[in-house]
Amino acid sequence: MPDVRLASSQGKWILLTTVLGSSMAMLDSTVVNVALPRIGRDLDASLSALQWTVNAYMLTLAGLILLGGSLGDHYGRRKIFVLGVVWFAAASLMCGLAPNDAILIAARALQGIGGALLTPGSLALIQASFHPDDRARAVGLWSGFGGIGAAVGPFLGGWLVDGPGWRWVFLLNVPLALLCVPIALRHVPESADGRAHGRFDVLGAALGALALGLVTYALIEAGTASLLAVAGVAAGVAFVYVEKRRQDPMLPLDMFASRQFTALNVVTLCVYGAFGGYFFLTALQLQVVAGYSALAAGTALLPTTALMLFFSARSGALADRIGPRIPLTVGPLLCATAMLLMLRVGEHANYLTDVLPAVLVQGVGMVILVAPLTASVLASVDTTRAGIASGINNAAARAASLIAVAALPLLAGMGPEAYRSATAFNAAFDRAMPICAGVLVVGAALAFALVRRPAPDCRHPECRTHGCVTAPPLEAGRRPGLQTGGG
Repeated sequence: MPDVRLASSQGKWILLTTVLGSSMAMLDSTVVNVALPRIGRDLDASLSALQWTVNAYMLTLAGLILLGGSLGDHYGRRKIFVLGVVWFAAASLMCGLAPNDAILIAARALQGIGGALLTPGSLALIQASFHPDDRARAVGLWSGFGGIGAAVGPFLGGWLVDGPGWRWVFLLNVPLALLCVPIALRHVPESADGRAHGRFDVLGAALGALALGLVTYALIEAGTASLLAVAGVAAGVAFVYVEKRRQDPMLPLDMFASRQFTALNVVTLCVYGAFGGYFFLTALQLQVVAGYSALAAGTALLPTTALMLFFSARSGALADRIGPRIPLTVGPLLCATAMLLMLRVGEHANYLTDVLPAVLVQGVGMVILVAPLTASVLASVDTTRAGIASGINNAAARAASLIAVAALPLLAGMGPEAYRSATAFNAAFDRAMPICAGVLVVGAALAFALVRRPAPDCRHPECRTHGCVTAPPLEAGRRPGLQTGGG
């Protein structure tokens, strides 16, 4: 049984290590959007290259995050975590030194692989190391510090872009890794699941990533890749076939026999698809059209994550009392309202009267929505499968963002050079925000129609503080060996 106490010196080192590791991936997922206009100008990149700068990372992360947790259970959680940190830092260095957009996109894909290894590993190390009496508090501190990292991410990214340059958005990960790895090797005990059998669903992971990649490519390169879209759908069908026949699948399809679990994941697809498109385009709108600096654009979005950080735990407590149906209906509707309010953000937009109202409403909507969504997902399955349920929900959110970033510019009629023209981008942005709002309304309607109050003895979240806007928080299983995800 793990016996490290949180108050001990070793316990503090373990917490520091896991926070550093998870913060690397969390910061990277929130700061890059702010750097996109500067990356595009410096590398003479098209809009599709900027889409791939975001999506290459999300593609490998979403496709491999479930597999990453299993690798840690079998080969050793500390070992896979350290490997993920080193891999992530090396890919970050490659991003920071990239001479052109093609190298940057390839490096971002490699970053996603590192993220898939370290992200679930950070939470798994806490679950496997701390004494049961301290575990909940350790998870709470880990998620709280992670929320702070997510909140300051856009601000930090903007400061780096306007100061030393966008390359430091990536290069910053190298010193963090140099600090994290020695601490992990010295102070974090190794752990593994003795029941792990060594069979990994590599084929399933490959087919899932291939399906997402082909569909994403077809959407971004619309008009020249229709055959790839068909191939992507075929790969998706093959993925379902393989997962259905495997004895130990990466994605256990029998979990979707729960109507509640299925409905919640469809709501997740709607919600985080809209969020992915919104945050990708808003960071560009503020700089390309409103004329904000990168720092101002990053700071402009800070109230959303700050509200989530301070009030997500209270939102979860409220949902426990009244049930998830109302929060999962009202939250998306408020977020849809925020996206329509963003239509007021045009050239020379005033922050207090044009931007801040939308950002605050978005934050309130996400506060109401995110914690109850996670709690409902955990409550919809048997407690022994909470880890895999959370991992599936997290991967679904990332896949939805991936598809949205690929599809939304196409649906809004953005050309390859749209971000170079304030007039063209503003017109496309005005078409995109109602689409995002409409998807959220669909999610709210599904939640109202299909989500029900969970049983009173269901599993409750341990990660009650959350500030990341890219995906819902990950939860681990109650026993070592059941871990599947990270934040």
